[in-house]
Amino acid sequence: MGAAALPIIFFPRVFLRGTSGSAAQDMLVTFGFAFIILGQVIRVSARGYKAEHSRDSQALIQGGPYQVVRNPMYLGILSIGLGVVLMVFKWWAALIFIAVFTLRYILLIYSEEKKLSAMFPQEYPQYCSKVPRIFPSLSRLIKLDVSQYLPVKISWFYKEIGSMLTLLFLVLAVEAGEEIIQGSLRAYLRQSGWLFLTFIICVTLIFLLNKRTAKKYASSAN
Repeated sequence: MGAAALPIIFFPRVFLRGTSGSAAQDMLVTFGFAFIILGQVIRVSARGYKAEHSRDSQALIQGGPYQVVRNPMYLGILSIGLGVVLMVFKWWAALIFIAVFTLRYILLIYSEEKKLSAMFPQEYPQYCSKVPRIFPSLSRLIKLDVSQYLPVKISWFYKEIGSMLTLLFLVLAVEAGEEIIQGSLRAYLRQSGWLFLTFIICVTLIFLLNKRTAKKYASSAN
């Protein structure tokens, strides 16, 4: 990560988008911010659900986020990366990110699939035939209740909150720096308003998911 950041530090104008103050850029930044938070929520949901249901890796996880994609944590990383690109980088950086992501994680995914096939020779092939590798089916998302495939507990965020806040702080600092350095204070304030509204909406949805997840767990326990 450090080596990858060096070109950006020394040649920021090549990679960073700069500011135009346009409504289109405000929309890109806002969507990027939402993608980052969504990716973090997906990762937390996948990791927390797996920790509670894997029985020390002796059970094949097929519920929660794992019922819509086989690799929800990697989907979360993809969402976070694309969100960062939308917020601060030029459009062609998305192509570089997707290429690097593919090269970095495709081998990991195949290695994990091979291991799971050996551990669960009957269950895993059946699971693979029903659930896509990384991109969920829209029709399946619509059919299921969101609390089924994106369960959330506030306690699951405790271990992740430090890295989540650090990433958000760094991205927001870069975005704010671009606006302020170029003298676009009005654009910065406008974008800050949209980002604050997006953050409030996302936090509200997280608490609603936590409430629905707790209710679902309580009903299943009874």
